[in-house]
Amino acid sequence: MFWRAGRHEFRFPRPTLVMGVLNVTPDSFSDGGQFYSIEKALERAAQMLREGADVLDLGGESTRPGAVSVSAEEEIRRVVPVIEVLARRVSVPLSVDTQKPEVARAALLAGASIVNDIAAHRADGAMARVVAEFRAGYVAMHMQGTPQTMQQNPTYSDVVHEVDAFFTERLARLEALGVRREQVVLDPGIGFGKTLEHNLVLLRALPRFAHHGRPVLLGVSRKSFLGKLTGAESPADRLPGALACAALAVRDGVQILRVHDVRETVAAVRVAEAIASGT
Repeated sequence: MFWRAGRHEFRFPRPTLVMGVLNVTPDSFSDGGQFYSIEKALERAAQMLREGADVLDLGGESTRPGAVSVSAEEEIRRVVPVIEVLARRVSVPLSVDTQKPEVARAALLAGASIVNDIAAHRADGAMARVVAEFRAGYVAMHMQGTPQTMQQNPTYSDVVHEVDAFFTERLARLEALGVRREQVVLDPGIGFGKTLEHNLVLLRALPRFAHHGRPVLLGVSRKSFLGKLTGAESPADRLPGALACAALAVRDGVQILRVHDVRETVAAVRVAEAIASGT
């Protein structure tokens, strides 16, 4: 199995990829405003690379529950200048975390290689056509509703079956629109239109998604369900829970982890890999 993202290619099995989160926003739930300027964003990117990040994921719009949407123009203004500089300075793939095809296009033109799309359930094919045109990597995430509505009353008859069926349908739809399977990564969307119990059921079921033959990405870093389980109210205090999830995800065959705390996650993952492989 391999993942093609523009000029980058990853072949699996290989050490778990760690995707470092870089929010160029004033209002993200965990670090909004910390890296809002270009200078601060570049400093943070350099730090994550020193700590072992394999991919950098840049977002210009908060997707926390209830977040207010911003215009495509504003999102482009936030992320594209950072991507342009990083594309000249670093060799790792750059990902843009966006729901908007016009933002994805601008980011890919600026040097990004991956589109991380929380709204992969959309009916129109505009995003898929952009991804196909650039032969970019594409993270197709499951979400029920929108960031504004997703946590109001998420309901499933069988959350694992419904997420799995979504992956099957999306892979077929993407292929029909010109996106090759080798470009696609699947993300079950922990915390996006799920209750605490839905999240836990999905985390137990991660091996179920291997039959699609595509890498699975997991993003649990600093999320509120960890706070509910541990009593950690501040997102920054949820690291121990996130590391527990990361280690178990490695055991269960997850190939990519999207995280805020790169250094700690890389260390936990390398230990988990050594235990799992018997070396």
